[in-house]
Order: sequence, then structure tokens, then C-alpha cells
Amino acid sequence: MAKMNIVLCCAGGFSTTMLMDCIKQTIHNSQKLNDDDFELKAIAADLLDQEVDHMDALIMGPQIAHKLESIKPLIEPRHIPYVIVDQETYGKMDGATVFKQLLIAKKKADMAREAAEANQ
Repeated sequence: MAKMNIVLCCAGGFSTTMLMDCIKQTIHNSQKLNDDDFELKAIAADLLDQEVDHMDALIMGPQIAHKLESIKPLIEPRHIPYVIVDQETYGKMDGATVFKQLLIAKKKADMAREAAEANQ
């Protein structure tokens, strides 16, 4: 498996750093996942355009959900899957749920890309 570069994005990058640590703990505690297969980085939304070419997936905090329409032009042409964490999950810092949602989004994006390539 190639290393998956995951960017967590919020208003300032501070609260997503806490969530990032929870996700890292989930990966570390898993018997099926390997720490070395995932690179996680927490950033402020204003820095997203600098990271977009180096990410495989995006996790957005609920406080920037309203910015999705301005973020889509950055991520959609690159087929970058994303999840917007709901307020309750974010408040609980539930890294396991967020990571599961991201893996599902990544799988769906991969399947859609494969289908599109097969139809060309």
C-alpha cells in the first residue's frame, strides 16, 4: 500500500491537531493498519491550496463546512475524497469514526475513478 497523505483542515489548525492525534491513535491501536501507511497533517483552511497537490484525502472540521463550495474547485479536479466531520463527532474527538468515514469516502472515490477509466 502506498502511503496515504491525509490533511485535516479547520479554521486555525488547532482543534484538528487534537483530532489528528485521535486518528493516529486509532491507526496505531489497529491490528489491521500500519502507522507507516498514513501521513496526517493538520492545517488552517487558508493553507489548503498549498497542500492540495500533496494530499490523498481531506478531513474538514465542522467550523469550515460553509467553505466547501470554495474548496471543491481545489479538490474535485484532483479526485480527492473528503469528509466533513459533524459537530457531535468532532466534539467527542472520535478519531475512529472520522477515520472510518474517510476510508469509506476513499473507497467510493477509487471505485468511481476505476469506473470512469473503464468507460474511456
